[in-house]
Amino acid sequence: MSLSTVLCTSFQYILLLMIVAWIVSMVRGKACVVDSFWGLGFIIAAWTAYIHGPGTSRGLLVALLVTIWALRLMAHVTQRNWGKPEDRRYQAMRDYHGPRFWLISLFTVFLLQAVILWVVSLGPQLAQLAPRPEHLTWLDGLGVLIFAVGLTFEAVGDWQMERFKQDPNNVDKVMDQGLWAYTRHPNYFGESLVWWGIFCIALATPYWWAAWISPVLITLMLLKVSGVAMLEKDIADRRPGYAVYKRKVNAFIPGLPSKW
Repeated sequence: MSLSTVLCTSFQYILLLMIVAWIVSMVRGKACVVDSFWGLGFIIAAWTAYIHGPGTSRGLLVALLVTIWALRLMAHVTQRNWGKPEDRRYQAMRDYHGPRFWLISLFTVFLLQAVILWVVSLGPQLAQLAPRPEHLTWLDGLGVLIFAVGLTFEAVGDWQMERFKQDPNNVDKVMDQGLWAYTRHPNYFGESLVWWGIFCIALATPYWWAAWISPVLITLMLLKVSGVAMLEKDIADRRPGYAVYKRKVNAFIPGLPSKW
């Protein structure tokens, strides 16, 4: 298949996946199921590109990295949401739109995320679809290293936060231990780093000039849209100590806490 045909095919698969997710959300009465399907979409895109692409060792490497990242994220999100009320973000949308939410959510939640998912997945797909260089280079090694550091930050940050929440003594307290002592969002920083690592791998290919869209878009989303900005919008109202924590610890890039 040509590059454009493979990209169109992966887009069609992702659209179909999100329509299935939309049907599941109506059955379960929770739009937050889309968060569990998010990672699966990247796995589908990565393996579509590998199977229909030139089949290089770089293509296989990227497919494996994306699969490892996505499976961990799917397991974490599904475990976090299982048996619990719908996420506040989706509940607010459901309350706003009322009885029409089931239909509106198809476009404003599921198909919108399908488009964003596909655009973010362009970086790894382009790295996989490039026929040259045939052999791995030092950029591939550097990319794997950046990816590993990012995945570690993301996984350890999520694990530390889950342990903190499970302790009833921490109700209304601010998590400021472990990685959270150096950045207010180690999981978001780690996820951003994962995508910059994959971009580093794409740098070795002729399509590097287009692959930048993935890390730039995911970093902007984490900082300005669905990550830091959304989470910190009202968290100080729910956790009184957050204002002090916010003055002491960097929002994104890890650093030593100030003495404030």
